[in-house]
Amino acid sequence: MRLHVRRVLAAAVTMTVAGMTLTGCFEEPSAHEAVRDFLVGWQSGDYALAASRTDGDPTAVARALEDARVHLDAASFRFKIKSLTENGGESTADFAAEVDLGENNSLWEYTSKLPLHLVDGVWKVRWSPSVIHPQLHEGQRFAVEAKPEPRRSVLDRTGEPLQKDATLYVAGVTPVTLGDNAEKAVEQLAALTGFAQDRLLSRVRSAPPSTFVPLVTFGRLKFGQLESKLKAIPGVTIQEQKQPVAPAAPEQIVGTVSALTAETEQELGGPQRAGDSVGLTGLQKAYQDNLTGSTQTSVVTLDLKTGEQVAELKKWPGRPNAPVETTIDSTIQEAAEAALAGTRSATMVAVKASTGEVLAVSASHNLNEEKDALAGKYPAGTAFSIVAAEALLKKGVKPSQRLSCPAERSVGGARFEQVGLSATATQSFQSSFAKSCVTALASLARRVTGDELTGAAADFGLGKPWKLPLKSFSGKIAKLDSDADKARAIAGQNVEVSPLAMALVAGAVAKGTWRPPLLVVKPATPDPTAEVLPAKPPAPVTLDAKTLPVLQAMMRAGVTSGTAAAAATGGEQVSGITAPVTGKSKKQAWFVGWQGDVAVAVFAEDADPASYAGRFFSALRNPA
Repeated sequence: MRLHVRRVLAAAVTMTVAGMTLTGCFEEPSAHEAVRDFLVGWQSGDYALAASRTDGDPTAVARALEDARVHLDAASFRFKIKSLTENGGESTADFAAEVDLGENNSLWEYTSKLPLHLVDGVWKVRWSPSVIHPQLHEGQRFAVEAKPEPRRSVLDRTGEPLQKDATLYVAGVTPVTLGDNAEKAVEQLAALTGFAQDRLLSRVRSAPPSTFVPLVTFGRLKFGQLESKLKAIPGVTIQEQKQPVAPAAPEQIVGTVSALTAETEQELGGPQRAGDSVGLTGLQKAYQDNLTGSTQTSVVTLDLKTGEQVAELKKWPGRPNAPVETTIDSTIQEAAEAALAGTRSATMVAVKASTGEVLAVSASHNLNEEKDALAGKYPAGTAFSIVAAEALLKKGVKPSQRLSCPAERSVGGARFEQVGLSATATQSFQSSFAKSCVTALASLARRVTGDELTGAAADFGLGKPWKLPLKSFSGKIAKLDSDADKARAIAGQNVEVSPLAMALVAGAVAKGTWRPPLLVVKPATPDPTAEVLPAKPPAPVTLDAKTLPVLQAMMRAGVTSGTAAAAATGGEQVSGITAPVTGKSKKQAWFVGWQGDVAVAVFAEDADPASYAGRFFSALRNPA
């Protein structure tokens, strides 16, 4: 995480005149020593030293220099003498100033002059407020105006927000109404919230007196707990703000937002200020800086009597913020939510087959859309037979080839058990594929090499180095050094995949080209501090043109004559297979298939995933 930056600089003043650093002693009387002592005292906070080198009232000068630091909320000052000229009893020093305003703002740099004259044989700075800055005059003070941009939204593919407005409660003060109670009010607020008292107080003191200064933001629950105590603090007022922070589906992909707390401020650092919102999970966290931008900051001078602005001395526009544009289709997302409503231990990912764009992500209430649907590491089961079938078809295995489907079979010492089919059944390769007969499919391990299976897996993107801006898993296949290893791979027992990875497999079969996933269209990359930084996506892979139509027909048979018939209730021309996970104590199964340009993968426990796919496709045809 980026650390909170307040650049505390060294106390030594750089005094360069005509290329020479003045650190030695000079014959008196000399203006150099007066300039050096004044600027060293100002820079180091020894205001008494600085004041002693002026012709002004020492107490008033020291207070003016300290007020400049307070009213700028400055972390440090640094000075460099550019030139020094003497003319009899008068002298002028030209100097450059660098003021660190903290809050990750740029340094405020300006040039000014120190007029000096001899007073009883001693050089003194001729005091006036313009010594601090050429545009600061009597009866004026500095102030820092901060104008934060409201948080932007995460959007679906049509530009509609994927979150709703929620009410946040902003506790702040108007400095002019506090009078002498500013320190007491801030002390009570700091004790109640945990924010650093000095930081809150410096923000109050540096702000224009008649401007509302937001200090701490609360969500509804926290505000409800503290409301009476907050309202009891003299001078603290509460403003309600609407911000797009309540996530819509897919909620865990969009992510949650919280008001900045003392703890998260220390953890995040960066441009956040007490009172800001911060993304805690999902895209809200990954794109925090993009969504919030940075605060516009101005240094101004104010009239002490009226509080009105006299001049703007410097302005930093801040980094602009922008919405995050995703590929999520809200209509398809609603269908996915409806399909899994009331289910346990099921996840679903839908992608656009022709592009790899993620259209919808859904998960049962006990699972997580990011950790389980995008990044879950599940056994592939006979869903991997889609990949294996492509390799076997290339090797000349015909869909019509007859295979036996016994209750048990051993291949190279690896044992497989088939549940639900007659031990004497003999059927075609296509039928075995459509009905996910693991003992029949495993028997084909000797017809293909390990490298050919591994190469087919790579063609379908499994194990390739693609990443989303959220946690995701592209799959993993074990080394295939024996017939037993290959048979286990065909049965998906030594292959791990995610629902996202299998949805992309379905999309590849549907359209003939595997494409890497895409979730966020803009910005191109998340924040540099995000947990996951996507690498350059791998190139699309076009599947074999001869085997593709055969593989598509086999997938279609999974619905028309196989165990995925429940998916057909969602409409015509659904293609896909139901693929059980064997060799596990839990009853787990996949549906992998597509309808039109929507490819989907469903993983479920103790349920028929094809029925969830049927609900999904039905909801697409008949939206609420």
